[in-house]
Formats: sequence, structure tokens, C-alpha cells
Amino acid sequence: MVELALRLRALSPKSRTPVLALLVSLLVLRSRVVDVPASVLAKLTESARRKKVTPEDVEDALQRVYVDEPDGSKTLLVPYGDKVNKINIKPTPPSVLSSSAKSFPLLSSSHRPTLSRSFLRQLAAILRIAFPSITCRESFILVLHSFFLILRTVLSVGVAKLDGRIVRDLVSANGKGFAKGLGLWFLLAIPSTYTNSMIRHLQSSLSLRMRTRLTRYTHDLYLSSFPYLRYYRVGLEGGLEGVDQYITADIAAFSDSLSTLYGNLIKPTTDLVLFTLSLSRSLGPSGTVLLFVNYYVTASILRAVTPAFGRLAEVERRLEGEFRAGVGRVGREAEEIAFYDGGKREHDILWRAYLRLIKHVNSIFKIRIAYEWTEDYVIKYLWSAAGYGLISIPVLMNRTRSLGVQAGPPQESDSDSPDDAVANRTENYISSRRLLLSLADAGGRLMYAYKDLLELSGLTTRLYTLLSTLHALPALPSISSSSDEITLEHVDVGVPPLNFAIADPDAAENMYDYDMTLGASINPPLVRDLTITLRTGEHLMITGSNGVGKTAIARVLAGLWAPQAGVVRRPDEVLVVPQRAYMVAGSLLDQIIYPHSYAQFARSGRTEEELMGILEAVHLAYLPAREGGWRTRKEWRDVLSGGEKQRMGMARVFYHRPKFAVLDECTSAVSSDVEGRMYEHAKSLGITLITISLRPSLIRYHTQLLTLPGDGTGRAVLTRVGTAEERMGIDREIINLESKLGEVENWQRRLEELNDQLGIQKH
Repeated sequence: MVELALRLRALSPKSRTPVLALLVSLLVLRSRVVDVPASVLAKLTESARRKKVTPEDVEDALQRVYVDEPDGSKTLLVPYGDKVNKINIKPTPPSVLSSSAKSFPLLSSSHRPTLSRSFLRQLAAILRIAFPSITCRESFILVLHSFFLILRTVLSVGVAKLDGRIVRDLVSANGKGFAKGLGLWFLLAIPSTYTNSMIRHLQSSLSLRMRTRLTRYTHDLYLSSFPYLRYYRVGLEGGLEGVDQYITADIAAFSDSLSTLYGNLIKPTTDLVLFTLSLSRSLGPSGTVLLFVNYYVTASILRAVTPAFGRLAEVERRLEGEFRAGVGRVGREAEEIAFYDGGKREHDILWRAYLRLIKHVNSIFKIRIAYEWTEDYVIKYLWSAAGYGLISIPVLMNRTRSLGVQAGPPQESDSDSPDDAVANRTENYISSRRLLLSLADAGGRLMYAYKDLLELSGLTTRLYTLLSTLHALPALPSISSSSDEITLEHVDVGVPPLNFAIADPDAAENMYDYDMTLGASINPPLVRDLTITLRTGEHLMITGSNGVGKTAIARVLAGLWAPQAGVVRRPDEVLVVPQRAYMVAGSLLDQIIYPHSYAQFARSGRTEEELMGILEAVHLAYLPAREGGWRTRKEWRDVLSGGEKQRMGMARVFYHRPKFAVLDECTSAVSSDVEGRMYEHAKSLGITLITISLRPSLIRYHTQLLTLPGDGTGRAVLTRVGTAEERMGIDREIINLESKLGEVENWQRRLEELNDQLGIQKH
């Protein structure tokens, strides 16, 4: 103890406080004054021993992002405050995705969001994702939320009765009863206020949990790998635009709308049932019948004047997506727009998109004026007038009966005294009045819920359209594997058609009988009957004029497009580098190893020195020093120049070292000398090159030349570099160009003749 005291004195006052607190806590726990479970003690001990997170730990967590677990899940590393939180994420199994696809048949193109069986089927399919099982956490929150909603109604009945009792004691001058009533009032306020807070909290929690479930499922479906590649094909083959709006704003709006609507349906419905039962005791049979007549008349009026809020909400979301996509486009293409000085033009485009959105929103506001005027008039004033009439029934009828039985001598009972009669009538009036006001509020919220239900149908259709479109994309045909060569046999290459259409678009209610069929028109092939075999070490260059299908061949080799005809065989180790280099969000190190993660890089045993050698090979060795180190995180798309981004694409080729590399104009912004050295380095690493380019200077690095003609036939010509045939082809092109140059004088004379005929003066 003496040694411990000396060590405590050696600590600074700031460091001494938590140590003393921990010591006192341990002494209290050891003294058995407080009995704490062993598991809690273990957690406290672990928390006390946990070291404070250093900036290096935070930087490492930002670099690693996640940790792969043995069961296939991932643990996200989220720095927060003085610790790094670990959140385990389990991906949706492929079996679950395939089994749930049958719940998402495509909608008819004529489908409109409305309250129908189609809407219920869509909602049920989405709810199977949001609530995967009865025992899931979302179900527990839903049950707990329902309990507090019902408890709120029960407490409202108790408050109404207590309110009447307090006023009765006040009218009858019962001071003791009045004081007791106030005491009960404050006691009842505790569970009432807590219930209100829990309802709001559970509603927000339910919305967040549903959004998380739906977002994870959508991410796993959308960001699928081969053979689906849905994130690439959903726009081209699925015809769906603005997917970012669907995944971000629409899922959040759907979750908020559904969780809010649940509370707005359950509590008013419970209120109507319990309040009606309570009122029926005082209103009698006739009053109860009139109460139900009031319900029916109100619902009929509001249903007749309710617009198509579901369709309006769907259109609003679509216009929001178009406006958001336009703003995002300007952000992505800022440099290109600045080069053209296109700010004014983009301003006009965005402003037109915004005006379309605002015009639609204003039309909704105008529609709501008449609806909300009718709604407020019916709910507030018609229900209040009906309430006064219903309350008057027991009061007037009791008074009439009382006046009719006064023939006998008066009774001396206290309960028959005039003051007590007035007090009792006041109690009944106050209790019934409060219940009727609550009943009117419940009816109003149910009417509002009908409007919210229509808007939910629009959001449901939006989300269902996204999921059904993603599910409807079929798997790409598998590419036959080949160990050391790429083979194309009688392959036709063309743009994929819109992948599916509805066989019976008129059967709007018979959703589950739809068949997915190929689009009615198949796009004509760009390249026809292409047959080629490329072995390891045989480098191929593909050339031709613009629009003849050079990049289409690269997409077929990468597996992005299915060939319209023929067979494709290739090894698994094929890497395609596009002309427009992609810079991933992350550090400088991430730019080189992409698509690998930092965890994969660490497991591979490769070092930063090796990465520096790769940067030297692409003439980017200055980047780590210039940008602040390997772990610097920036918006690399804006930091690096066009040539630097293309050379970074070649650095990825040197890092991964595939057997075959398809280079699609990926060095067009690089100088010829640096380009040549990168090609030589790639060949020295044993990488077989397939280059798509118009630069004749690159022919020397290849052994075969594939020329795509621009005559519309799509018949490619394959020649070997250095042969007489290849030289004849080049000579033929030179002769063709020289002959065209020889006609320049004739074209010039013809131009002058036309100018003279048109009276154009030569300046």
C-alpha cells in the first residue's frame, strides 16, 4: 500500500483522478457492498486496461477500413472519440438473394402507384427484407413500439377519467378529493411522458433499422460481382437511371414513411376502439350508433376528395433524382466543363431541372389546399359539433327522466342532492369531452394516415422498381476458362439490348405471371465473325476509326458484354485498363493496389519499397514525397493530372501482373517516350498486351495487328506485324492518303467556284 501511495503521488493531478476513481470502485466492489456479476467486472477491468487510441491507431484504422473474419463477414473499423469502434457486417448470402428474386417480378410499364393488391404484394416483398425473421431485432422493436402505442391509449383513457374526477371534486367543493386528484395527476404524468418519449425513440429506431436492412440488401444486390455486374448493367440493360437517388434518398424516405405510418395507424385505431368502448357506456345505444354514422360520413367525404398522392410522390421523387443527378454530373465533370467555360450552359440545365421539380411541388401544394381545407373542416368542426351533440344525449335524456319522476316526496340521500347531480353531470361532460376530442384527433390522424398511405405507395413502387430491376438482370454467360491463351471463335460483338420486357403489360394485377423476355429488337453487331487465337507472348494491337467497335471487343474480353454469337475462351487473369482512369476513395497506396484492399496487401507480404519501384517504372516516384506519404487521403481524381492518372492505371497493371492486359487507349495522355518505356517494362514482366489505340508508333511493341474497317461490314482484318501483308496494308494506307492529298488543288478550285456562285467575297 505504501508503494501504491508513492506511485499515486508521483502522478500528475490530471492523471491521478481516474486512477483514484478506479481504485475506489474496486474497493467498493471487493467489499461486497455492491454485488456485481462477474461478467460486468470483467468488462470494467478490460475497459480500465484499454489503452488510449493514438493518432497512429486512428490512421491505421482509416487505412485498413475493415478486417476480414473467418466466417466471411467483415468488421468495420470506425474511429470515434478516443477509441476505434468495431462493427461486424454480415453480407447477404447469395442463396438468400436468389430465393428472394421470385418475390420481385417486374412491374408493368402502365403500373401506377395506388392502394391495390399490387401495392400490398410490393410492400410484403420489401417487408420480408426489412423483417427477415420473427426473432430479429426489428421485430422486437416493432413489438415494443406497439406496446407503448397501446399503453399511450390506455393512459389517455385514465387521464380523461381523472380529469373529470378533478373537475367534479372542484365543482362539489371537495378539497380533499381535489388534492388527491392532483396527486394522482402528477403520478400519472410520469408514465405518460415516458411513454411519449419512448414512442418517438422507438419510431426513429425502427426507421433506422429498416433503412439499414434495406440498404445492406440493396448494396449486396447492386454491387454484385461476375456473373451479374448489376451496378454496370442496371442502366445499360435495365434502363434504370438515377440509382443513387433510389439507394440513398428513396430508401430513407420509405423507412421514415413506413415507421411513421405504423404509429399513425396503430395508435388512432386503438384510440377509436378503446375510446368508443368507453364512450358507449355514457352515450348509450343511440349515441353509439350515431358515433359510427359519424365515422362513416367522415371517411366517405375525405375519400371522395383525396387526390392521387401516391402518383404525385413518385413523380416528385423522380424529379428530385434528375435534379440530384445534374448536380452530381457538374461535380464529376467540373474540369471538363471549366475548359469549355460551360458554367452558364450547365446553370441553365440545372435551373430547368429545378424548375420542373418546383413546378410539380407547387402543383402538389395547390392540390393540398382544397384537400386540407376539407379535411380540417370535417375533422375539427364537423367532429366537434357532432361531439357536442353526442355529449348532450345522456345529459338531456337524464334530465328529462329526472323531471318526469318527481311526483313522490324528495329523498334525503346525498347522492340525489342538486349539487351532486350537477357535479356528476360535469364529471361525465368533462370525461366525455376529453374522450371525444381525443377521438376527433384519432380520426384526423387516421385520415392523414390515408394520405400518407398513398404517398407510401409511391415510395414503395420506387423501391420495388429498383429491386425488381436488379433481380431481373440475368447472369452473364460464363466464359470458358483457358490456361494460357485467349480464343474468340466466330464472335459477333454488339451493344447489348434492353435486357427484358414485360410479356403481358396489360395484366396489372397478375404480377406473378409476367415473363422476362429479351428485348424485341437486337442491336446489329459492330464486329462480325471475329476469330482469333492469342497465346502468351503474342501481343495484339487493335486499331480502326472511331465507332467501329474497338472498345466493344475489350468489353467482351472483360465479360461486361455477352457476345451476340460465337464462343470466348480466356484465362482468369485478364486485367482491362480503360482510357478514363478511375481513382478510388482512399490513400495513395490504395490507388496502386486497387481493387485489392489494404488487408489483402498486408497479407500478401508485399512492401512499400516494391510499390516505389512500380512508381519509378511509370515515372511517378515523386508522388509520395509531393503528396505527403503513402497514407495520405485526398480526392485523387482532382489532385492528379490526366497523364498521371493514366500512368497510375499502368502502375496497377505492374502491381497485379496479370497474364493478359487489355489497354484501351489508356496512355493517350502520356508522352511517346514514357509510353514506350512502360510498354517495354510490361513485356519484361511477362504480361501479354492487347492494345486498343490509333497511334501507329505502338505497332512496334506488338506481334499482331487487328484492323477494324469503317465500311459498316464489321469484318476485321488480322495481320502479323513485320510481314509483307502488314507492310502492304500500311503502304496501301499511305498511297490512299497521298492520293487524297493530290486532290487538294481540285477541291480548292471547286471551293472558289462555289464562292463565286454564292457571291462570297474572299478575304
